[in-house]
Amino acid sequence: MSTALLLTIAVASVLILLLLVIKAKVHPFVALLVVSLLVAIATGIPADNIMKVISAGMGGLLGSITIIIVLGAMLGAIIECSGGAESLAQRFTQTLGIKRTVAALTMAAFILGIPVFFEVGFIIVIPLIYGFTKVARVSPLKYGLPMAGVMLTVHVALPTHPGAAAAAGLLGSDMGWLMLLGIAVSIPVGVVGYFVAKAMNRRQYQLSVSVLEQLQLAKPEGSQNPSKGEQAPGAWLISSLIVVPIVLIVVGTLAHTVLPEGNVIRQVLTLVGTPAIALLIALALSAWLLGLRRGWSRDKLSDLLDRAIPSSAGVILVAGAGGAFGKVLVESGVGKALALSLETINLPLIPAAFLLSLALRASQGSATVAILTTSGLLTQAVTGLSDMQLVLVTLSACFGGLGLSHVNDAGFWVVTRYLGLSVADGLKTWTVLTTAMGLTGFVLVWLLSAVL
Repeated sequence: MSTALLLTIAVASVLILLLLVIKAKVHPFVALLVVSLLVAIATGIPADNIMKVISAGMGGLLGSITIIIVLGAMLGAIIECSGGAESLAQRFTQTLGIKRTVAALTMAAFILGIPVFFEVGFIIVIPLIYGFTKVARVSPLKYGLPMAGVMLTVHVALPTHPGAAAAAGLLGSDMGWLMLLGIAVSIPVGVVGYFVAKAMNRRQYQLSVSVLEQLQLAKPEGSQNPSKGEQAPGAWLISSLIVVPIVLIVVGTLAHTVLPEGNVIRQVLTLVGTPAIALLIALALSAWLLGLRRGWSRDKLSDLLDRAIPSSAGVILVAGAGGAFGKVLVESGVGKALALSLETINLPLIPAAFLLSLALRASQGSATVAILTTSGLLTQAVTGLSDMQLVLVTLSACFGGLGLSHVNDAGFWVVTRYLGLSVADGLKTWTVLTTAMGLTGFVLVWLLSAVL
């Protein structure tokens, strides 16, 4: 199949998906599956392989995020029901004021994003976002957009995460310089993202009913409030419980790097530091310290955890379907066709790396896949470059993977679902924000190339 036809099918598939979700009001899970099927048929994937590809795409993504999303939802439910999120929000707001609180949380998200994967970190801070939203009586976008944007920036740009680390290996970049320059560029990118998000928040967006219920702005039938007279836990206790999984993940990463292979301590800390186990430990501590120790019955705790699962099911299913759509686009050859068409333009390496990665990100959804594919395609082209130029080409590819997060990206669905955005509003906010931050990162890297 020709490159032009493959690219036409890819563009048409996204347009059909948007029409189904926005105009026809088809549920995103169903719409994603229908469009995935249509693309598979149109691009000639064998009939007996179509469902295997869709299942592999969905299963591969859900295998990595389902446990995290469910445990994160349960942890958030306990913190929320105990009054802890509001307690922490009130303490911060009284100390810093609302304007400074947004900036402080964005800086905290930057630090959190260094060791923790984007989706994991965002799910961990969701209770905080909801708590601050209720205290300040503002939209969750005021806190959620800049925090999510800066966490994704760090996720793509720093070699503590798989995309940048693997790209450094493929292109032969110095890992230390990549880390230093990645942080140096990510800071102003985060600042730009903060102000872009601030500008977006000047208008009002219609939030989903499920998020309004979470914020208790609209109460569902049969909803229950925390027991009156029950003193909310202190801000320090809530902060500690939120930090626990982050510390465990960091310690596990360090142990895996520093301690010798086969060391018992390394094995234990590596296991404890996996995101799912770290969240499970934090959940157990929260259940005891915020619930059972403060007089909750086991029945109340069990009922609370049961009610947390349905709220996470929609996010899981839609994100999984997004993974299936991305997998179909990859298997159809759209990504390769796009890469080949861009290679023929013969741009300078730094803008070529950015545009190639950005196009691959837009075509198949995964930032990591876009960065890795771009790096693989450029391995021959970077021969003879200096160490610093190699680092800058790598960073350019990384910031290309930051932009154009849209309907074929599982992260798009996680952010928009938790923040209560419709697909149309998600494209106007999250997609525009990630693209603006990606472009800012690229411009800064290109300017550095003229100096270093």
